[in-house]
Amino acid sequence: MIRKSITKNVSIRDKRRVRIRKKVIGTAERPRLSVFRSLKHIYAQLHDDTTGRSLGVVSTHSESVKPLLKDIKGKSEAAKLVGKEVAKYALSKNIVSVVFDRGGYLYHGRVKAVADGAREGGLQF
Repeated sequence: MIRKSITKNVSIRDKRRVRIRKKVIGTAERPRLSVFRSLKHIYAQLHDDTTGRSLGVVSTHSESVKPLLKDIKGKSEAAKLVGKEVAKYALSKNIVSVVFDRGGYLYHGRVKAVADGAREGGLQF
């Protein structure tokens, strides 16, 4: 029996994510707003890359977002709401400007909706 060597499969999104992360760096004054989307939910997280700490996360699982999702139909509208909530959280921490990290996803659909919601909430990219 011949065994094939096990190789790590790297997706196109992972390669794109690495390319983006080379250029996008968050600081304490201007943290990185990263987006992750699953098939059902969306997550937005603020990172300070100089210290390697997460400043906060808002998702469709968050307690502040869950009650508001009952009135919303569609995942893009939920993503826009997550963007507004992360902007509200950032402004409460005196963060006005962020660097947007799309996480290797194309900038359309739910990822764009998070960015638009964050801009409407008062964040500057």
